[in-house]
Amino acid sequence: MDDRIVEFIAGLRAAGVRVSLAESADAFRAIEHIGIAEKSLFKATLQTTLIKDSADVPQFDKLFPLYFGSGGPPMRDPNEELSSDEMQQLKSAMRDLLGNDAKLRQLMRYLLQGDNPTRDELDELGNKAGVPLARNPNQQQWLTRRMLRQLGMDEEFRDLMEQLIEKLEAMGMSRETMRRLGETAMENLKRLEEQFNQYVGAKIAQNAAQDRRERQPLRGPDLMNRPFGSLGEREIAELRNQIRRLAARLRSRAALRQRRGKRGVLDTKRTIRTNLRHASVPVELKHKRRHLKPKLVMICDVSTSVRPVVEFMLRLVYELQDQIHSARSFVFIDDIVDVSAEFTQRRPESAVQRVLDDNPPGYYNTNLGYSLAHFCKDHLDTVDHRTTVIVLGDGRNNFLNPRLDSFQDIKKRARRVIWLNPESPRLWGTGDSDMPQYLPHCDAAHEVGTLAQLAEAIDRLFA
Repeated sequence: MDDRIVEFIAGLRAAGVRVSLAESADAFRAIEHIGIAEKSLFKATLQTTLIKDSADVPQFDKLFPLYFGSGGPPMRDPNEELSSDEMQQLKSAMRDLLGNDAKLRQLMRYLLQGDNPTRDELDELGNKAGVPLARNPNQQQWLTRRMLRQLGMDEEFRDLMEQLIEKLEAMGMSRETMRRLGETAMENLKRLEEQFNQYVGAKIAQNAAQDRRERQPLRGPDLMNRPFGSLGEREIAELRNQIRRLAARLRSRAALRQRRGKRGVLDTKRTIRTNLRHASVPVELKHKRRHLKPKLVMICDVSTSVRPVVEFMLRLVYELQDQIHSARSFVFIDDIVDVSAEFTQRRPESAVQRVLDDNPPGYYNTNLGYSLAHFCKDHLDTVDHRTTVIVLGDGRNNFLNPRLDSFQDIKKRARRVIWLNPESPRLWGTGDSDMPQYLPHCDAAHEVGTLAQLAEAIDRLFA
């Protein structure tokens, strides 16, 4: 259990939850006194010692059952339903039918003898089903079914059950006993599937956590993974000091991608046309040149709830100016304002501060729909087929007209539209949020509630 708790803490950290060594030690000391027999009390103990921010509770609730699902319910023992003579008949019939088929013998041992799969057996079946490669929770059900198929859960199994019933009937077993035996087998099948399902879920969580620990693309200190809304002034000031170092890492990645993409990809049509004089033998290869430096138009909400995110995004983007073809910046609260000139005359940090000072926040006066309509009326010519439009905002519009028609006009002209939202996706569509209406017109939408998430979203622009 100690190893499982260590894995769980590593999974929490990989998911962005801050857990210190002292808090980990507190958890182990608390578990020594509380024990693990009562699952709800065990969960409450871990949550109390490891979680200090209410925003991290959903992540805790998501990961806990994957690490402490108790392996699923134990198998039902058929000895409770059958006499010793009937159990002997069952084993004899299975021995005659199964012969040397180890796969089906293993399955029938689980279903009709009540044996629980061992950890080694789960690992062996999981490896054959491809569980070590799984990273996406959406694969859980599919991989669970693959593990069952590794045991022969298919047409062959159904045929085998029919043959077993016929053989037991020939051996004199009563129909009532066979009915009880069938109920036990079906109950054990459900329990086996649940055990497999929990095993796969835990493995997916562990694999994803291991990947994050090994990759750690732009993690930086724990402060980078704290939600912007929970940061104090001193913490925000500390993050500002990291921006240049973070931008340097992003710039290096973008430059590396640019070098790799200089040659481009093979242009099949041009190669064939060029080599017609060589009887279509490709002596001279032609390549498509890729335009790696993006052309950006940024539309940023600078109302109270989004201000910290806007500051960091604009500073990051303009620190990466040499990796961008061109950038135009617009901010809005109740109307759109072009602030691009500020960034041509000043360093990013002073330009951002000037923009925020000139556009002070108010309360309940955000009008995203009107701002989009004004943008289309006066600034739509800044968007063309090479432009990536980035909208940074929470999609909240004070129940005003979202002006989807204007957003669609922007989408039609742009190469792609990306929305960065500091709110959790669970909140999209709640209250006055119009995010679900804008999402179908976006090429991508990313949660950017922390600096680490924001940096990764910007890094994807150069991918």
